[in-house]
Formats: sequence, structure tokens, C-alpha cells
Amino acid sequence: MLDLALEETLDELDPLRHLRDDPDPDSGDRAHSSSDSIVPAQLPSILNQTIELRFPCSSSANLHADHGKIIIRLAVDASPGCGGTAWPAGEVLSRYIARRGSLEGQTVLELGSGTGLVGLVAGKLGAEVWITDQAPLLLIMRRNVEMNDLSSRVHVTELDWGSPIPRDIPPPSLILAADCVYFEPAFPLLVKTLADLVPRSEKIDDQRRREHPEVLFCFKKRRKADKRFFTLLKKEFTWTEVADDPDREIYAREAISLLRLVRKR
Repeated sequence: MLDLALEETLDELDPLRHLRDDPDPDSGDRAHSSSDSIVPAQLPSILNQTIELRFPCSSSANLHADHGKIIIRLAVDASPGCGGTAWPAGEVLSRYIARRGSLEGQTVLELGSGTGLVGLVAGKLGAEVWITDQAPLLLIMRRNVEMNDLSSRVHVTELDWGSPIPRDIPPPSLILAADCVYFEPAFPLLVKTLADLVPRSEKIDDQRRREHPEVLFCFKKRRKADKRFFTLLKKEFTWTEVADDPDREIYAREAISLLRLVRKR
């Protein structure tokens, strides 16, 4: 029998609970497949926590490493939005650049930085870094820069995709983006920003191609709609999967891809 008072109380606490395909409460069977749910089970919110992440690094980066590892202390907080937490593709990209080694002399720009994780790793590797995102995330990025003693080389700047590139961001030699494919209305804006950062050249010889920034783009496939992003992207860029990452087979099983983008002529 249903307890109507209890049902009303539960509805107030979780208005979407009936959309999760729960079985008949009288059946005694609480098991059900999450793949059939209209609304997936919600994870507990992450509020004002601090985590520590470690990434093995090349010997060329030992000047900035602690016993062969890049160590990042990271404030995470979902209050300003999903960008305030650490996501899998960001950790994959962080691990890859740490393994590649020193970024001394490089100018690095990270798009959709969120917490700033990938850019912080680049800063630990010796690069001059600009980490960027929308205004609500600037505070947590500044906090993470200070917590990792990187204020002298990692700069926090607001950058809305589709808007002009701020003048205080110099031309980058390396562009990093992780977990940026998630909000469909932003797809054309992200493509525009990438295209603005890597201008199309009518004729590019080998020397000029080397002068174009390297673009590393890491994403986790979550929805069929993600294909629309790549339909838009292929009008401006070609891409290949990064083949020299020893972890590639591991994260590929989690539907994560690490790509190198190249601007079309």
C-alpha cells in the first residue's frame, strides 16, 4: 500500500524521482537498470572541497616536479557550475602533457579551464599560461593558482567563446582544451574561438605550419549530439588521435579521445 503522506514528502525532496523508472514500490524489487532511466541518479554535490592530483612527468620537467611527479592541489566546487569540478578528460590531458615534459619558453592558452587543472600542470612544466573561462569560474581559478604558487606564470582571464580574444592574451604556441564538448548551443561558439586563435592561411609552407600553435583537444563522448560539434569543427580543422600516449587504450575504454587539431588551409 502507498503511504500518500510519505509519497508527497518524497516528491517535495526529489520532484524528478518518478522519471527515474523506479519499480513498483510494492514489488520489493529495488533493482533497476540505469540505462533505462529517463533521468539518471544524481551524484552528491561537490561543494568547496580540496583534492590533490599527481601526474608522472618526464625527466625534462624535474625542475618543477616533486620526486618525478607534478602535484596539483585543486579546489573544487560545483556552486558556480559544472566547470568547478575535475573531469576525466582534463586528467587525461594533464597526464599527457606532464609525460611530454618541460614547456619552458612556451606560451599556453587553456580554453574552458573550469578549475584550471590542465593550465596549472602546464605552469608547473614551466610555461607562461593563460587559463580562461566564463566570469563565474574566475574566482576558483584564481584560488587554485595561488594554492599552487603559480601566480608568477599562470594568468586568469575571462574568455567567452565566440567573443573577440582579449588583447591581454598573447598568441599561444600551445592551445589546450579538455571536456569542452557538453553544451550544444556553445558548439559553434567554441569552433569560432578555435578558428580565431588559429587563423586560416591561404598558403602554408612547412615553416609557417610549424609557427601555428599546436592544439590538443581532449573530450569524453557522452551523447549522440556531440557529433554535431565535430560536424561544425571539420569545416575549419582536421584532426588525428594522439598516438604516442601509453594510456590511450585505457581511457579509450571510457569513451575519451585525445586529438591534435590542425587548421585547414
